Amino acid sequence: MQSFRNYYEILGVNNSAPAEDIKRAYRRLARQYHPDLNPGNKTAEEKFKALSEAYGVLSDPQKRAKYDEFGGFWKQRGFQNGQKGRSNESSYSKWKDFHEFFDEVLSQRTPNPEPMFEEIPIQRPPRTASPPPRREPDPFRPGTVKESYTVKKPTPRDAEARLTVPLEKAYAGGRERIRLEDGRSLEVNMPKHMVTGQKIRLRDQGVNGGDLYLKIEVLPHPFFKIDGSDISCLLPITPSEAVLGAPVEVPTLDGLVKMNIPPGVRSGQKLRLANKGYPDLNGDRGDQIVELTIVIPKELSDQERELYEKLRQIEQFNPRKNLPV
Repeated sequence: MQSFRNYYEILGVNNSAPAEDIKRAYRRLARQYHPDLNPGNKTAEEKFKALSEAYGVLSDPQKRAKYDEFGGFWKQRGFQNGQKGRSNESSYSKWKDFHEFFDEVLSQRTPNPEPMFEEIPIQRPPRTASPPPRREPDPFRPGTVKESYTVKKPTPRDAEARLTVPLEKAYAGGRERIRLEDGRSLEVNMPKHMVTGQKIRLRDQGVNGGDLYLKIEVLPHPFFKIDGSDISCLLPITPSEAVLGAPVEVPTLDGLVKMNIPPGVRSGQKLRLANKGYPDLNGDRGDQIVELTIVIPKELSDQERELYEKLRQIEQFNPRKNLPV
């Protein structure tokens, strides 16, 4: 039958799955088929609607109990292929298919039967003098009891979610669209100079109107290493730059910065770029520590090899001259 939907099959769980497994399966599939992740994909949109419908029933204990109780009736003869059965064959023939029957069982739709009435002639009573207006009792007079009812609103609760951001985004901040574990997509104006462990408050985005706190985790960077308010990095240089010195460009969080390498530096030597570190809570910046490493070329052109040969013939430097043996 086309209109019956097996909610357990839609969510990919068995009919004895606990509530946590159903919730976990819904979150996983909702993230996969969410319209924001599949723009223009009608199949994904219909799949997401079916997931929401299935979760809306199976996450509610009362609706799930009714679903489990009446779900087997879809095989009755009155529901087969959308055909109506005869009155002496099935008691379900007043519904055109199982979907209409099940919606009524779950109180999702209320049928509108034709009103039954008969016309009754109006009998007018004889005209008499109008009685004096009746005075309503004062509800606040002593001895009078008046009842009032208050509808209890859902209690707002705060929620927390983890948000991982790259180092460049944590430093620059700005507007960013994020997706939460429950499938929601939010546009957040993130502050500058975020650090791991920091929390960002989103008003009214929690449970029942509470607040949502995003706990920031800054991802490790392949070049920069954060050490408090200082930043360290490893910068490769050529042998000629190490021997003769040279101006080189060093990447920083603010872009490329020119730094002069003095002549005669060695591998492991550290140079300092002032005020190029990471800002602290007061906005004060540390330094960027640049550690030099001399890199030997693995392949040489003919001209380079010829020059290295000449250098070897004329150089007087002997690093093994004073070995302690």
